[in-house]
Amino acid sequence: MTTTTLAVLVPLLPFLGAVAGLLLGRNAPGFVRPLAVLPTLTSLVLAAVVAVRQGGDAALTAATELTPTGSIPIELSLYIDGFAALVAVLVGTVATCVQIYSTGYLREDPRYPSYAALVSLFTSAMFLVVYTGDLIVLLVGWEVMGICSYFLVGHYWETPEARAASLKAFLVTKLGDVPFLIGLFALATDAGSFEITKILDAVAHGGLDHPTVIALLLLAGVAGKSAQFPLHTWLPDAMAGPTPVSALIHAATMVAAGVYFIARLLPVFEASQAAMVVLAVMAAVTMVGSGLAALAQDDIKRVLAYSTIGQLGYMTGALAVGDRSAAVFHLLSHGAFKALLFLAAGVIIHAAGTNSLAAMSRMSRLRERIPDAYWTMTVALLALAAIPPFSGFFSKESVLGAAEHVTTGHTEHAPGAAGWLILIAGLITALLTAAYATRLWLLAFYGRGAEAPDHGRQPLTMTVVLWVLAVPSLGLGALAYRTLPGWFDGNDLAPTVTTSVLGTGVALAGALVAYAAWRHLRALAAVAPLGAVAAHPEGDAAQVEAEAIATHEPAYGDVASAPDPADPGRLLLGPLHRHAAAGFHLDAVYSALFVRPVQGGASLVRFLDREVVDTYVRGAGALPRWLGAAVRRAQTGNVQTYVSALLAGTVVLAVAVLLVASGA
Repeated sequence: MTTTTLAVLVPLLPFLGAVAGLLLGRNAPGFVRPLAVLPTLTSLVLAAVVAVRQGGDAALTAATELTPTGSIPIELSLYIDGFAALVAVLVGTVATCVQIYSTGYLREDPRYPSYAALVSLFTSAMFLVVYTGDLIVLLVGWEVMGICSYFLVGHYWETPEARAASLKAFLVTKLGDVPFLIGLFALATDAGSFEITKILDAVAHGGLDHPTVIALLLLAGVAGKSAQFPLHTWLPDAMAGPTPVSALIHAATMVAAGVYFIARLLPVFEASQAAMVVLAVMAAVTMVGSGLAALAQDDIKRVLAYSTIGQLGYMTGALAVGDRSAAVFHLLSHGAFKALLFLAAGVIIHAAGTNSLAAMSRMSRLRERIPDAYWTMTVALLALAAIPPFSGFFSKESVLGAAEHVTTGHTEHAPGAAGWLILIAGLITALLTAAYATRLWLLAFYGRGAEAPDHGRQPLTMTVVLWVLAVPSLGLGALAYRTLPGWFDGNDLAPTVTTSVLGTGVALAGALVAYAAWRHLRALAAVAPLGAVAAHPEGDAAQVEAEAIATHEPAYGDVASAPDPADPGRLLLGPLHRHAAAGFHLDAVYSALFVRPVQGGASLVRFLDREVVDTYVRGAGALPRWLGAAVRRAQTGNVQTYVSALLAGTVVLAVAVLLVASGA
């Protein structure tokens, strides 16, 4: 079978699995899990075969015209280079792990068939984004992911939090998609094609007439999809969805799409120095702001959500200094350890008897009860904090090394100011990342919150997936930085001495400061019995999560009065903690600037419609009614009245005629 045929099957199989799952889910429940897992697993195998055959050589291309347009053709095309081949393997790996994990996590959920089908459709759409060589087809996958995220984040639609989160995710991402669509059409107009290879060729020959406008329009869509400042506010709220969905969205699909898009079309952005500076500023603000916000969150999944935003900031920062190899390297590394973090958080949620809404400060002594989650999450947090030799160290150092390279003036692809901005922001974020990773580890596994009842071991499908993802979280970086340059642009991804020492030093400092603050608070905290915790009815992890969201309370009893007081985040942030915990009030700012004016305008339109337009409509109907009533009163049916009126009229007419005649 040819490589092209295999590549076509990669997005097609999950799509067919989604269709079959939706059609057979209720009538043949025994087929639901095989239809969820097997097509995605097969796509993973095929994506790996495609990657091996592609081997980092010249891009594999194939195209057939989808529909005649009369001007710019739209083609169903493939463009598989080293970037695409490896990202597709990542997508397949994470999606397969999520599907297997979900068979245990949502084993009692009555809506599991539709959930599994939407996850498969989500996966198919991301495969389409990765493999396609035409921007219109890419846009189709881009938008399918958006609608899938709306349904998956709102999976627990009975709860107002899930409904609000799904609507917010949809609207905020659509806010970026509108200028993104305009930018795509402007780009195709300048380049004369929607095909990526022809666009890149046009850029290389100076064929873009409006590079800055196009790049900024496209950046708006990327900011929405990849949750970058200022359109990042939807991602923390999206935690209202099931935890496996969070792993899928945050690790390998939706939020990765924006970074991957810029990497694909990086020469378009490099054609405008202004766009590169804007990208650098966006990345720097996102990195530092999300690090501070993560340090203040008490919700384990919101910590991970802000962490994702920050790590995506590293990726966009690498792109801002013109190094897409470092960006995609960190995309691959981050996909593995962030998926592991979210899936381990799902195990913690069940074991702690709390959704993340109940907070890390209410967790207690989980290390002994969930050893699999403890050890694998430790590996993932070390990778997140970029501690050598874990994978995050190598990929994050490639970003910092790229920024340092720009500061020395060794590249013409990005301004030196962008390099300094990304380097300084990256080091500050490394400090914050290690601090909130240490805080999460201490509060989740060594906390002194209220004790929840032990519900025994997790399903094997959940724990096996954790160990599978722990392998690349531990060893991917050391292996990849030596082999990936051949798959990418040939750029050196090896850590440099300066940034390695600085990055590791600030990371260790952040971890030690967080640990010292925790020990200090533990020493000061008064030791008091936390009281009994009411038992929760037996249920699976998804039930626990859904009920916790619905009630705003810990799922295994009322432990709201017994949080662990040793939270180093409050001590380290001081007066900034309140603002960081609220995401620096960006939602309130957007509400004041956009939501309230729109609501006010809607109220004004409603008033004008009711009091002005409706008044004229009612008046137009009332006048004929009044005339009809007057005529009706004259129709009495009395002959004498009619004769009297006739005589009176005759007299009036006669008098009028006489007056006219006498005047004449």
